[in-house]
Amino acid sequence: MSFWSITLFLLDGFRISLLIFAVTLLVGIPLGLPISFCSMSRVKPLRCAAKVFVWIIRGVPLMLQIFIIYYVPGLVFNYQLFGRVDKYFLLNYGIEDAGRIVAVLIAFAINYACYFSEIYRGGIESISKGQYEAGQVLGMTKKQIFFKVVLLQVIKRIVPPMSNEIITLIKDTALANCIMVAELIKQANTLAATKALIWPLFYTGVFYLLFVGILTILLGRLEKKLSYFSS
Repeated sequence: MSFWSITLFLLDGFRISLLIFAVTLLVGIPLGLPISFCSMSRVKPLRCAAKVFVWIIRGVPLMLQIFIIYYVPGLVFNYQLFGRVDKYFLLNYGIEDAGRIVAVLIAFAINYACYFSEIYRGGIESISKGQYEAGQVLGMTKKQIFFKVVLLQVIKRIVPPMSNEIITLIKDTALANCIMVAELIKQANTLAATKALIWPLFYTGVFYLLFVGILTILLGRLEKKLSYFSS
């Protein structure tokens, strides 16, 4: 195989990696906010339940979570959920392994939503109570205080830790390989097994480095745009 054909073959896998990355952000970022609110709730059962859930998700390796989501419906409930998803997408859209991809997307979205929720919680709790009290003195409602006074400051404070999680996410997509999803690393392993080519496995690092470089530049610019909140 030529260098160009191998690059195209690996790009097919990288598209899956980008899909996992994009869907995780689209679902995980907004989902993390209600989880963080539950973690800070004054209702003790709700607060405890949210904290235990976040503790479990953050404490169990993501790879194990992927295994649980993909295999437990069949092993415990004897219901081949993702097998049915496979069949549906194959028959209607000609897409193979859709069930595996959906299982990975669910695991990633839940996992990163919990990490994002802790970042949100830390950002919100870092705002001094004096700012809430000042808003109340001015006659603002709690909703107005949050969106007009607190939110922009929280965004400024959470951008650096969120940036780290986002950069980690693109590398974590390689874990989808554990249930044979054809992402970038799986494609390289396929070349190693079928063509006895090892160097494409190292070549995958170029894809990650380039994408992480682009993310670093974009997130760095975002931090600069929010620098006017600095004291």
